[in-house]
Amino acid sequence: MRPPVPVPTLSRRAKLVIGIVAVLLVLFTVIGTLTNVYVDYLWFDETGFTEVFWTEIQTRALLFAVAALAMGGLVALAVYLAYRFRPAFRPMSLEQQNLERYRQSVEPRRKLVLTAIGVVLGLFAGITAQGSWQTWLEFRNSTDFGQTDPQFGLDISFFVFDYPFYRLALGFGFAIVLLALIGSVLTHYVFGGLRLQTPGQKLTGAARVQLSVLLGLFVALKAIAYWLDRYALVYSDRGDVFTGASYTDVNALLPAKNILVVVAAICAIAFFANILVRNTLLPAAALVLLLASSLVIGVAYPAIVQQFVVRPSADQREQAFIEKAISSTLDAYGLSAVQYVDYAQGQTTDGQADDDGDVTGNSVDTEAALAELADSPTISNARLLDPNVLSATFTARQQIRNVYGFPEKLDIDRYEIDGQLQDYVVAVRELDQTGLSENQSSWINRHTVYTHGNGFVAAPANQVVAGQEGGEPDFTTGNLPTTGDIDVDQARIYYGELLNVGGQDVYSVVGAPEGTAPREFDQPEGGSGEGQINSTYDGEGGVSIGSFFRQLTYAIYYRERNFLLSGAVNDQSKVLYVRDPLERVEKAAPFLTVDGDPYPAVIDGRVQWILDGYTTSDAYPYAEQMELGEAAADALTGTGTTALPDDQFNYIRNSVKATVDAYDGTVTMYAWDQDANPDPVLQTYMKAFPNVVQPQSEMSEELISHVRYPEDLFKLQRDVLTRYHVSDPVDFYNQNDRWQVPADPTRETTDAQPPYYILAQRPGDDDASFQLTSALNAFQRDNLSSFISASSAPENYGELQVLRLPGNTPYRGPKQVQNAFRANNQVRPDLTLFDSDNSEPVFGNLLTLPIGNAGLVYVEPLYVQSTGDSGFPLLQKVLVNYQDRIGYANTLAEALEQVFGAGAGEAAPDSENVQDDGADDTPGESIPPTAPPADDGGGAGAATEDQAVAAINDALAALEAAQRAGDFGGQGQALEDLQTAVDAYQAATGQAAPATPTG
Repeated sequence: MRPPVPVPTLSRRAKLVIGIVAVLLVLFTVIGTLTNVYVDYLWFDETGFTEVFWTEIQTRALLFAVAALAMGGLVALAVYLAYRFRPAFRPMSLEQQNLERYRQSVEPRRKLVLTAIGVVLGLFAGITAQGSWQTWLEFRNSTDFGQTDPQFGLDISFFVFDYPFYRLALGFGFAIVLLALIGSVLTHYVFGGLRLQTPGQKLTGAARVQLSVLLGLFVALKAIAYWLDRYALVYSDRGDVFTGASYTDVNALLPAKNILVVVAAICAIAFFANILVRNTLLPAAALVLLLASSLVIGVAYPAIVQQFVVRPSADQREQAFIEKAISSTLDAYGLSAVQYVDYAQGQTTDGQADDDGDVTGNSVDTEAALAELADSPTISNARLLDPNVLSATFTARQQIRNVYGFPEKLDIDRYEIDGQLQDYVVAVRELDQTGLSENQSSWINRHTVYTHGNGFVAAPANQVVAGQEGGEPDFTTGNLPTTGDIDVDQARIYYGELLNVGGQDVYSVVGAPEGTAPREFDQPEGGSGEGQINSTYDGEGGVSIGSFFRQLTYAIYYRERNFLLSGAVNDQSKVLYVRDPLERVEKAAPFLTVDGDPYPAVIDGRVQWILDGYTTSDAYPYAEQMELGEAAADALTGTGTTALPDDQFNYIRNSVKATVDAYDGTVTMYAWDQDANPDPVLQTYMKAFPNVVQPQSEMSEELISHVRYPEDLFKLQRDVLTRYHVSDPVDFYNQNDRWQVPADPTRETTDAQPPYYILAQRPGDDDASFQLTSALNAFQRDNLSSFISASSAPENYGELQVLRLPGNTPYRGPKQVQNAFRANNQVRPDLTLFDSDNSEPVFGNLLTLPIGNAGLVYVEPLYVQSTGDSGFPLLQKVLVNYQDRIGYANTLAEALEQVFGAGAGEAAPDSENVQDDGADDTPGESIPPTAPPADDGGGAGAATEDQAVAAINDALAALEAAQRAGDFGGQGQALEDLQTAVDAYQAATGQAAPATPTG
């Protein structure tokens, strides 16, 4: 017999070096972790949400401790017992000789090894468990839904709150037993309790007892798992086109699960009985029975039923289950009370459908349509400013200094001015550190001088400036200091959407002792000079860093020594961080998913960011699963780039409205719509965090008047409605009358058209209301099928209305309308002119507007933008479509008159600017084509046309230069020259010259 090979040992010096490195690593890790936790605590303390901080910390700590002790302690105990009852005598077979070196290595260090096993496994288990702190809080504070599931008759709270926790606990139970079993088997093998190659008895009595107990526990847990699997059938996807228990699940798989529960329980008893019987055949037979039963009745039998009973007549077999899925899905997504209206788009008598599905013929009752236009406030509020296009225009006209900026996507809100409700394109002039020049980007400038933005900017959405600079927004509120028809008392913006650069929070150090000269740039000085006005922050926001310890803390946290060395950091200093409103609300309420589009509103003279908070669940029975980030993606966000997480869920409520004060960062959350439609998920979290969410009664009337129906929820709901508006289960299964969200026709993309906020009159309403709208097409067709709107008016907030168009008549959808615009014989030449080296056409939002019972009218602004660095869009034309007629003019009023006839433009907001352009205003026809003049191969006409094109290019170049220089007079002159050149071109080509653009 060969002597055992000795285990190599480390030298004393190596042990010392390794020890020092390990201590330093642990020290740096601990200091970094404690610093992060302390900085987090200071933020929660500053915002008044320490209850959230401590509740989360305590819950995480509790779960960590319980899971760590359970996992580490029980597995270590199993290994200890296996070692404790090892055989005293081990025949030295070849197998045992090979194991001797491992025994010699472990034996002197057995306590250390056992402790290491317990600690390592405990840490992994604790870290895993603490991440499920919300699951525990939901289970601990569960609130009944007051509704039962259609299969088991249990309150839905069991599935949403209890079932996930039971699954979590069961998973940990399986992990503990499995690891204990593995540790016990290895220990018994190393120390001789289990002999695989030795003749005779393979197990000692102690090993047999311990392994039988562990296997019995594992099979007993399997019995519990089979029992819980019964409830998981409400999430089954076996039905293909619907979610929830199907015919096969209920009639084949559910009975199988009940049988398997009994079989697994019997098998567990057989393993426990092996403690006394001492016969391995009994548990072996039990295992074979369990495996055979699970394969035959748990897999094969349901597969046979599905293939030979359900598939041949699935639409009939699944009827009852589809009805449950439709009802549950609509309820889970807040769509149970949708108002459906059968809506005919005008009256046709002799119109025919062409090959493209477009209606042709002049059959519209134009007198009736004209009457509807005259009475409808929708036209007077038709939006000409696209908030998704005009960011560059706002920047060019209202940026004022390079340190300021506007987001790429502006917002729409409404204000009542002089008793008149008006929707506005709104934005705040934020601090934009990406615009700082090189000599402005020192630490002092970035974090102590340029600390905030300044100003609120608003322009009526249905107006543009009428004058020589035409086509620009009419900024009725703006400039510095902020002036206009919306009163702003505190316009400084310390918290905003641009204060997160590349995923990094932009922090600022503010405040100074009294009597010290202000150092924060506030706004340019008035007059013609280049001076500036500075200020010192005196708001309630921010964490005080007057003490050395606090300064050291933030120096470590930000890895920035200037917190300790800079004279800008003083006894009165505060540090502002987590300044993005969305991140701020998500941090204060981690149980909420926040809508990706915060918007600013002036409330009581202060700029407040308004946000929508969602409570969600992925455990609502019979409801279809969705992916939040994917459902909220559209042509503006891009797929996968929304602010929402790509989490699976099947229940959502807009249960919270939140505000973030743009000056002091105060976060306030209100329970929304909880009196009429209480949300059990929010009520559950309000039990866990009692003082975090305020009742809706605390909201001021002014704040309520600015609440909008949230975009992300609307996009999700319209996606669900494309399938679940069908109530007949057979039609649903066959996917009859399915809809789809159209692609955005104004962009070169297949991504969904975004919904649009409009101020319009819904059919059946007396007045215009602020609403969120979207067109829906037939499935895999470009024809319009329906129009959905969600009201944001306080008196009927959240009401969803769907206008369903007749399915037997093809109406133009957004893409078809856009194609008709582009192909029109007066639009096409202008697009060619606008699309040059110096400029490009930019189509604005294609709005679908219901005009009483007359039908749906499409309105789209057309902008022209210089291609230079300083170029920005200017409104040049307005396009209108009604059925097969197109209007194309300088104003909405003119375009309406081209479509509907004289007098139709009187309701338009720009009716006072209507000019007689000589176009045929006879209703019922598209703008007629005009034949171009014959080209004689270089005659005078051709030379004149070339000169006109050259003049157009010169005018566009002059316009770009004037925009870059901020020369408003030069811009006006360039626009006049451009119009003259366009007139000359159209005269040369035989086209009627349009009037000068006036908006």
